[in-house]
Amino acid sequence: MMKNLSLALNIILALAVGYLYYYDFSGKKVADTAEKLNMNAAALQNNGQQPLLAYVDLDSLNENITYIKDRRKELEAEMKAIETEQENAYRGLQAQKDNFLKRGAAITEEEAQVFQGKLIEQQQAIDQKKQNQSQKLNEKSFNIMDGIQKKLKEFLADYNKDKKYMYIFTTGNGLDYMVYKDSALNITKDVIKGMNTKLKAEEKK
Repeated sequence: MMKNLSLALNIILALAVGYLYYYDFSGKKVADTAEKLNMNAAALQNNGQQPLLAYVDLDSLNENITYIKDRRKELEAEMKAIETEQENAYRGLQAQKDNFLKRGAAITEEEAQVFQGKLIEQQQAIDQKKQNQSQKLNEKSFNIMDGIQKKLKEFLADYNKDKKYMYIFTTGNGLDYMVYKDSALNITKDVIKGMNTKLKAEEKK
């Protein structure tokens, strides 16, 4: 379960980063973006210039930006604590059940029904508590996502003042829409270095 959780958190944070770099590549938006890109590229080439394009590798951002890694570890630790609390609570219910059954034939039918009802109520309470905790953690993860989006938008707005890229595309596991990539257009290292510097400075404030 923790392995699946880690994967889910990685996906959430990777998507948070990816949101900043790509349009919604589905349906009409794909065609619209491609058409605009072709028109702008053709115009620049007619003027003897090359289109200013760049791309960012999301997997590298997810694994090399310290802020993202730290937030992911926090979420994983909190979910593990939730899972552990539930497991301990279930073990407590099992202990109650084992102690009750030790009475054997001395247990009346009425006592058995009452005990079973209480056990079910406790189990439901445990499950409800986990659900509430998981929901809060989910909300926290999306707040983190929003924060990452804001910080990266700020960074790219400043970064692109000098670069003046027309389009910055994204590449990564499950998000790779480019069939060919010239490594000279890869600005991932710049983004990682810049974001780590920016976020480290903000944490010291």
